[in-house]
Amino acid sequence: MRHNKKRGMKLGTDASHTKAMKKSLVRALFENDRIKTIDVRAKAIRGDVDKIITWAKKGDIASRRLAIAALGDKDLVREVFEKAAQGMWADRNGGYTRIMKLGPRKGDAAEIVIMELVTEPVKAKAAPKAKVTKVEEAPVAEPELEAPAAEEAPAEEENGAE
Repeated sequence: MRHNKKRGMKLGTDASHTKAMKKSLVRALFENDRIKTIDVRAKAIRGDVDKIITWAKKGDIASRRLAIAALGDKDLVREVFEKAAQGMWADRNGGYTRIMKLGPRKGDAAEIVIMELVTEPVKAKAAPKAKVTKVEEAPVAEPELEAPAAEEAPAEEENGAE
């Protein structure tokens, strides 16, 4: 049974307040492209923002309706879908947000962050400049069994000569 095992972060409030707070933060992020909030809240809305941008990149009517239900603002959804249609996030496969830490808040030492939408194009990783080829190892000479016997033979001759 799943008693008291809710998914997601509770953020110190009841479920309805958490849902309303997350919806408000996501809406503010899309309106301003950057918000200042605490670290835990920024991490909590990161998935919701990514989901809405993925819907916007898809661009069909079902995705638009899901985004309207998540944001609650048709005009804002239209703006987000237009940005996605213009190719703002066309080269990204995720990671649409950036969280930069500012430090602790003076009153309660909560970690304050700036969360912003990433608009820069993705930089391709540098390809290796030279291809490394495996060099064949030289054959290792096996020690011969006759060599130790040959060393013992002169010693015996010396002992016998004395």
